[in-house]
Amino acid sequence: MTDGEPDATASLHEMVPFAGTLGIEMLSSAPSEVRGRLAWAESLCTVGGALNGGAIMALADNTGGLCAFLNLPAGAGSTSTIESKTNFLRAVRDGHATATSRPMHVGRRFVVVETEVHDDAGRLVAKVTQTQAVL
Repeated sequence: MTDGEPDATASLHEMVPFAGTLGIEMLSSAPSEVRGRLAWAESLCTVGGALNGGAIMALADNTGGLCAFLNLPAGAGSTSTIESKTNFLRAVRDGHATATSRPMHVGRRFVVVETEVHDDAGRLVAKVTQTQAVL
């Protein structure tokens, strides 16, 4: 996938319909790094116009899951999130939340991915560490 490639976003929405419901857009993907973003929308907000934490976590779960999938060992079929931990550091009140996921550990049974979510000003919004089981 290349930056902003429409087919990449369509493929994600086909594989993970929930990502399409949220409006997640894929920016790039490779085994070493996956990037996606979610546009601020009033329908995705909580009190005070802040992007809901669940929406931010879903963005990170989708980019992290794709990163884990791209790092599967030979013969493996897919992954499943078995653990996810999020630290929220600031609110997103406009623009986009952009997630960048990178593998921390790639093993035969588990892939651990770290995702940073930034706002349009480049400020760290959330940091997510997730463990994906290799299926």
